[in-house]
Amino acid sequence: MNAPFNPARTGHRDPFVAFVCDETTAETLRPIAVELGWSPEKVNKGGLRNAVQTLSVSASPNILFVDLSESGDPLNDINALAEVCEPGTVVIASGQVNDVRLYRDLVASGIHDYLLKPLNPDALRDAFAQAQTLLNAPKLAEASADHPHCAVAVIGTRGGAGASTIATSLAWLMGEKQGRTTALLDLDVHFGTGALALDLEPGRGLTDAIENPSRIDGLFIERAMVRASDRLSVLSAEAPIHSPIMTDGAAFYQLQEEIRTAFECTVVDLPRSMLVNHPHLITDVQVAVLVTELTLAAARDAIRILSWFKSNAPQTQVIVVANKIQQAAVLEISRKDFEGSIERKIDFLLSYDAKVASQSAKLGKPLAEVGKGNKGLSALADLAARIAGIADSGADEAAPKSKAKVGKGSGSLFDKFKGKMPAKAKK
Repeated sequence: MNAPFNPARTGHRDPFVAFVCDETTAETLRPIAVELGWSPEKVNKGGLRNAVQTLSVSASPNILFVDLSESGDPLNDINALAEVCEPGTVVIASGQVNDVRLYRDLVASGIHDYLLKPLNPDALRDAFAQAQTLLNAPKLAEASADHPHCAVAVIGTRGGAGASTIATSLAWLMGEKQGRTTALLDLDVHFGTGALALDLEPGRGLTDAIENPSRIDGLFIERAMVRASDRLSVLSAEAPIHSPIMTDGAAFYQLQEEIRTAFECTVVDLPRSMLVNHPHLITDVQVAVLVTELTLAAARDAIRILSWFKSNAPQTQVIVVANKIQQAAVLEISRKDFEGSIERKIDFLLSYDAKVASQSAKLGKPLAEVGKGNKGLSALADLAARIAGIADSGADEAAPKSKAKVGKGSGSLFDKFKGKMPAKAKK
């Protein structure tokens, strides 16, 4: 149920308001509020009950701190708060109940975080900093109905062929040169470099999605994606290598489905093992970019992967890109012999320039951006243009049938607190 419309609540919004149950909590909050440039007078007594009464007749703040210490039924009372709290408010709650289940239930209801009392000043500062970051983050635009969605998977024939480098550059080109809002989805959960290559922190969005697939929806995508530019966002991970990822691949497919509704282009950095273990990830992919080097091992695996696509994904157009091309004298296999082995032509060749590659890594910028004046890398822009053309020309056949979006119930805070990032479940 949405809060009733009240014209009095559509005006100026305070940056911060708190409702606490005791003076000790108030004394902890006030100096931190001053540090952040907020008025200490916005720390009010009365806890959750006072919050509900006050917000029913006044505008909701950007950040709302509410004390649940006197609440006998926190979950039910938080839903009462939802009836009067406007979308866009980041809600941080505190209480005395040290229960992981309660924490998870509150976060699932839509609050940003739950802090245990007595409050730790550093934990408070961190929570407020995260809330401010979230409020300042630009919102993801809806995918344009005029632009058919372009779904691309980039796969390397062998480790080190440069598939991740090309995926990052391709995502940047689709955004900056082809003018499409683009998502880079790096599915190498433990060793992915999608965020690293763009000098970004990967965040926990991807690992959270794998651990809790039921939480994946449009709002989750908006919060989890890390923005690299106005047109490019990244979902990557650096999962602990002592923690194996146990998944049937459903979370990855759900991510692709939700990203499709929020972006005009998806570039998936798809490890070979994912292709083998989760073939359904290719179902709606229009173009697969197969990145290879001119070596004997790469030729063998290119043959196998091309055969796999022919049998399992005939709807996907495969583009072969030969990467890190050096002088003919030092090639393991010539282009002619390689093409003879795989029984098809190589579509694009990219030369190897150690200086540009090094500069790209140092600056945290895509190879296509750093080497845009390099003739040996000009094929990257041609590759992006080819992919955009395929997506546009095959719109009628490639566009997926519209699907009804399944979201949270209308009574959920998920639909009301529109400005929050999903917090991590505390172990």
